[in-house]
Amino acid sequence: MNVDELLDLMEETLEEGTAMPFSAGKRVVDVDKMRDIIDDVRANLPDEMRQSKKIVEDRERIVQDARKEADSIIKQAEDRAKVLTSDQEITKRAQKRAVEILTTAQNQSREISKSATNYCETILKNTEETLAHSIADIKNTRMNLRNATARGSRRSK
Repeated sequence: MNVDELLDLMEETLEEGTAMPFSAGKRVVDVDKMRDIIDDVRANLPDEMRQSKKIVEDRERIVQDARKEADSIIKQAEDRAKVLTSDQEITKRAQKRAVEILTTAQNQSREISKSATNYCETILKNTEETLAHSIADIKNTRMNLRNATARGSRRSK
């Protein structure tokens, strides 16, 4: 069952509850049945909610991997530059190459971080929109449930 069907089932269960004497609008309902329905609602919430946490974790991992890779490239460049320092001309070329490698590594690191952030932002935005829609559906269902309960209590008077 989808969330809408489960919410309809909740409403039916409330409507089927036994009216309490001298208590307008109050009913006795099967608590275990309601809890089972609520558990089913939770199980049927959009996957985006579960995926959003994984996306944030993936983003952090991607950024950390990019930093490690950049640090490794920088270390390699520094090590290579040290080896080439024996001769002045070689030293100049090594320093120039080290700067190029460092610049490339930093640019790659920034680009990877930017891409990961943009990806996560897009996924989180989509998740937020889905959740907002789901919340609106739940609010509407609750409102309908209250209205149905109010109509039911007016009829029983």
